[in-house]
Amino acid sequence: MRIEILSSISEIDAADWDSVVTDGGAPVFYQHAYISAYEQAPLTNADGFVYLVLRDGDRPIAVIPAYLQSAANPLRRLHEVYPEALGQPALLSHTWHCYDAHVPGKTEVLPTLLDAMTQVASAIGARWCGFVNVQRGNALSQALRAAGLPARHLTDRWVTDLTTYEHYLSGLGLRARANLRRNERRSRDAGVTVEVLPVDHASLDEITPLCVKTASRFENNGYYPGSTFTRFVRALGDLAHVIEVRQRGKLVAAGICLTDATRFHTWTCGVDYAVDGSYSPYGVLFAESVKHAISLGRTTLEGGRGNAVFKKRHGLRPHPLDAVLFQV
Repeated sequence: MRIEILSSISEIDAADWDSVVTDGGAPVFYQHAYISAYEQAPLTNADGFVYLVLRDGDRPIAVIPAYLQSAANPLRRLHEVYPEALGQPALLSHTWHCYDAHVPGKTEVLPTLLDAMTQVASAIGARWCGFVNVQRGNALSQALRAAGLPARHLTDRWVTDLTTYEHYLSGLGLRARANLRRNERRSRDAGVTVEVLPVDHASLDEITPLCVKTASRFENNGYYPGSTFTRFVRALGDLAHVIEVRQRGKLVAAGICLTDATRFHTWTCGVDYAVDGSYSPYGVLFAESVKHAISLGRTTLEGGRGNAVFKKRHGLRPHPLDAVLFQV
């Protein structure tokens, strides 16, 4: 076996990389097209890109994307749990915009990859190295624990299973179910329309400032840097589905959703609550996300992080996410 250390995702064939991602059941954030989009338009300032590829002969069997970050804390949570890493450069896998960390490939080779990652981190001046947003108890979490690395809780991500929309509704509490149905009626009466569009037909010039403004409401300033965000979403191509909610032509909500083999990711959204009528544009967007996921045959709805009260009320369950960092 041999390790390749690459500085651009373009240095490896997309089919080779994606074969490992698919075999490992990793989410959309690990697909070559997503990582390529992030390299072209990084949503978090990255001082360097590193891609580790472990090969058995010519065949890739495991991969890790990692990013050197001198300001590695866009959601402010990392330094709450690792205050000793404040102000120090870190080599992290994956990006902050991925909420489900994996090491695509065979878990038994993780020690080899960790050694290589540590050596690279030291060579490029990182003081810290490791993984963020690791789901507690998954294969990566267990392998890191077996390697003697402790984990610290960052946040939760929210998930639910899907079959049919009526089955989804039947699993909700009476009040939440009634609210979704009432919101649908009220929005329809208020002249609201919903459209699902490919990226190249979506109104990203309207959607981007709405997403930026919504993130700022939750004190996530800079999480979606304007023009960079637009370029990133455009570069995603077929990985993304855009949901536009309009009231008499005015954009009142939009969601950028991502898909992989089994999952539908409600990755980000923007909402304007200054609407005409007693309905919630976010409620419309959420319901349409569930319906569209089901129409695509996806069996898991990934609700991302944050907004725990709404997500719990609407049938999503939390998965604890940990950071696993070590000093170089």
